[in-house]
Amino acid sequence: MTLASHRFPPSGARPRAGSPVLVFGDVLDDIIVSPRAAEVSGSETAATIRHRAGGSAANTAAWLGSLGVDVSFVGRVGTADLRRHSQLLANAGVAPRLAYDAHDPTGTVVITVDGWSRTMFTDRGAGASLGPDDVPEDLVDGAGLVHFTGYTVAQSRSPVGLRRLVGRARAAGAFVSVAPGSASIVRRFGATAFLAAVQGADLFFPSDETARALTGLDESFAAAIALAERFGVVALVTEDGGAIVATQGLPPVVVDGVASRRVDSVGLVDAFSAGFIAAWPTSRSLTVAGRSGARAAARAAGVVGGRPPV
Repeated sequence: MTLASHRFPPSGARPRAGSPVLVFGDVLDDIIVSPRAAEVSGSETAATIRHRAGGSAANTAAWLGSLGVDVSFVGRVGTADLRRHSQLLANAGVAPRLAYDAHDPTGTVVITVDGWSRTMFTDRGAGASLGPDDVPEDLVDGAGLVHFTGYTVAQSRSPVGLRRLVGRARAAGAFVSVAPGSASIVRRFGATAFLAAVQGADLFFPSDETARALTGLDESFAAAIALAERFGVVALVTEDGGAIVATQGLPPVVVDGVASRRVDSVGLVDAFSAGFIAAWPTSRSLTVAGRSGARAAARAAGVVGGRPPV
């Protein structure tokens, strides 16, 4: 399907080109398990196991840094991992501002990969005690855009702190971007409550499954259009790393995924979000920003884990 390249509405303001991005949220250690044989309950199964740095928010920050964006990241790790995670983020071009926890270790996710699907077993660890009020004032004041994920929303004991952070960003003249994360997070939190917590974000990056969970709709275009009634720009990221990009009052734009080697789908939405955010300030159309997201997603699909190779 070929669609015309739609320009942003004249009233649709965007961050100033080159303005800093602040990412807030989860930073984790991923253990990625790819079975080499059919799993048999109660027995040993041969597998390829890889350890990678992860966390949806930290992944997005790393992709932004790899794309040359001026990006800072706020998260929380265990004391023993402070130097390691700070260095990994710095290697990707991110300015880390990590808090540390002497009592809880860095959060860990065990991800089992079966073809293009994955199952995650998550222990949030030190990150569970990170709250929106922990974001330093100087980083908010200097940001052109503030990005956070659904994991941050879900672990907030109350949306009040999150609304305060959004209010601080707005007062500083920053835009707000949200990637809601997995559909299971939305279901546990409640779709209505989740949408209320992030109402009015300028950019919104759901997966296809998550968009359906948020709207109760079975058709991807309909879900993207419905979400565009609440958010400035919605990029519903499809399984191939492309997207349906929607904004209120315009037909949705289809962005095809970029053909690439497929290793796993870990970090696909994180990378797409980064590519879109990186291009958004200077893109004249939704299609251009979407294609930037799709290129980043294709790079993520070709590596093990959710971070760019450095």
